[in-house]
Amino acid sequence: MLVNKEVTQFLDQLDHPLRQQIEILRGIILQADNRLAESIKWNGPNYSIGNADRLTMKIQPPQQIQLIFHRGVKVKEQPKQQLIKDEAGILVWRGNDRAIASFVSLSSITTAQNTLTELVQTWLVATTD
Repeated sequence: MLVNKEVTQFLDQLDHPLRQQIEILRGIILQADNRLAESIKWNGPNYSIGNADRLTMKIQPPQQIQLIFHRGVKVKEQPKQQLIKDEAGILVWRGNDRAIASFVSLSSITTAQNTLTELVQTWLVATTD
């Protein structure tokens, strides 16, 4: 797992009240696929493969952490159905190619950890061109 020092420094400067949750999510995401690169984009940790953004953490406002599953900023043709299945019901879909997982507590993350890892891995397979 390769955490980006710039992301860590960015988070250090924020003094975010949910920092522990952010760090656990960073670990889950980065361990899910060793091709992922971590950066700051849209004022939060962002994860990409090559130049293709795939996951972004929305950390403001600081009441919850949202993990956005997406296919980057360029508008693409919508698939006819949701790109992956989420039998656990963690994702809220905002289109067939965009979903959000929201976490308000440490326990909500640890309870979903294995499922979240699988969702990230499945998402990356489904969105890799």
